[in-house]
Amino acid sequence: MNWNDCEVIWKRQPLPLGEKADVVELRRRFDEKHRKMAAAILVRDMGEAGAALLVAGVIVFLWVKTGTHGWPFGLALLLVLGVGGVFVRERVRARRSHLGPDAPLLTKVEADIAELRHQRELLLRMRTWYLGPVFAAGMVVSLVITIQSSPWAVVRSPWFQLVFTGGYLLLSWFAWIVNRREIRQRIDPRITELEKLHADLRASA
Repeated sequence: MNWNDCEVIWKRQPLPLGEKADVVELRRRFDEKHRKMAAAILVRDMGEAGAALLVAGVIVFLWVKTGTHGWPFGLALLLVLGVGGVFVRERVRARRSHLGPDAPLLTKVEADIAELRHQRELLLRMRTWYLGPVFAAGMVVSLVITIQSSPWAVVRSPWFQLVFTGGYLLLSWFAWIVNRREIRQRIDPRITELEKLHADLRASA
């Protein structure tokens, strides 16, 4: 499972200008940017939920093969399904908050600001609800496989465990750094743009 949130949502869009953005241009391109963001978040949510189901299926397979001694796989399964459940919840939330095409522009702008702030918060808390549970699930699976494997199996090697743990921690750190950069470069400036547009719409109402 990979966290590529901001890259997926923003990679095909130019960097937002923030406070320097032209209000007329913001009005003109609002619907286009809104559709791109909504579509990208949908792809992310469906992709991550699907990945969680796939990983859960692998864990169930390993549990069945291991038998009753593999009961800790159940904990890993719950952790992975919990992460997948976050993305299912995101889809339910998006459906409930969906605005029709006839909604006023001011209302749409307010909804997009709220959505971006929500996505920002998800990224800032990803260590607790995504990276941590996935790491814990991986450690449980690794531990059970190690215990159940032959004494000479490579997974019993301390070097294997060190590389596995270190590799995941390095990837997690990289994902954290990339997402923090994306927040600074794309999400925060886009929120600033929308707040500027929001203020202009209220002033002209």
